[in-house]
Amino acid sequence: MIESATGLARDLLRGNRRALARLLSAVENAMPQAAEAMETLYSHAGRAHIIGITGAPGTGKSTLVSALARTYRKQGKTVGIIAVDPTSPFTGGAILGDRIRMRDLSGDSGIFIRSMATRGSLGGLAATTRDAARLMDAAGFDVIMIETVGAGQNEVAIAQLAQTTLVVDAPGMGDEVQAIKAGILEIADILVVNKADRAGAQNTVRALRLMVETGHPAIKSRWIAHHGELPESAIPVTDISLSDSPLWIPPILETVAHESKGVDDLLDQIAAHKAFLETNDPQGNLERAQLEIELLDRLRETLLQHLFAQLPAGTFEAAIQQIHDHDIAPHEAVQELMKHLQPKLIEA
Repeated sequence: MIESATGLARDLLRGNRRALARLLSAVENAMPQAAEAMETLYSHAGRAHIIGITGAPGTGKSTLVSALARTYRKQGKTVGIIAVDPTSPFTGGAILGDRIRMRDLSGDSGIFIRSMATRGSLGGLAATTRDAARLMDAAGFDVIMIETVGAGQNEVAIAQLAQTTLVVDAPGMGDEVQAIKAGILEIADILVVNKADRAGAQNTVRALRLMVETGHPAIKSRWIAHHGELPESAIPVTDISLSDSPLWIPPILETVAHESKGVDDLLDQIAAHKAFLETNDPQGNLERAQLEIELLDRLRETLLQHLFAQLPAGTFEAAIQQIHDHDIAPHEAVQELMKHLQPKLIEA
């Protein structure tokens, strides 16, 4: 028997964890009551601080998330965790192993862990991660941490969802900054060198500091605007004061997550970044930009669904064959396919 969306939403707001789990499954599987529940609960979201954790495999993201969660609980805060695992392109399955790696958190009613499979979505997140975070938000969690897949250098989607993004690196990964390419560096609010008790940790810290000082887009644009060409030897981050307008420079912190070393300092920096946003972005421009991206994504998905629903059988396959045979160009095929959608839009 399918429970009503209204009943599940009501139970979620009362703190029922079973209702939260059922709604998360409904959202992830696009079940009928998911949209109705999200409409009911949306006004109750927007209070939690959402933290994204990304970085290459092997950097200890899951261990760091566990350490952060334990420390937040000591502060009396409730924590929701969304751990995104990759889906196999062959079987369609996912290990969802973060529940195993975070088993030390089980039994704490103030922590709720949900593993999600990407199901083919790119960027390190699942397509339904946003709504999953909103459900946890509406359920009253103070902090929501989202751990991305850890597939490497293209996981910038987390910055479109999180308010504070941690990029995690570790020594011994080969090239000290192999996991922190330009796109990843630009989304980092805080850079974390985990497993800092290993040999080579200071080399990793120095490499990241050099990248921040010379390559971070905010610093580089400010330097060029005020001083012309960026010099070969950039000034230290701590000495940067190039403009009266506020500028957040990502700090670089060292942690040993399995021993909880450096975690308190990391929480202080997360709190500092949250305060920075509250002080310097009172109009919510970050959230507005994130919502614009989300709305465009949802519009693309909905329009594509409408288009395929209206295409006569075999039309799409025939277009592919025409392109393959070089009878028409891809952009021409798009225009032909869109003709099936436009009349419906006009009628609407």
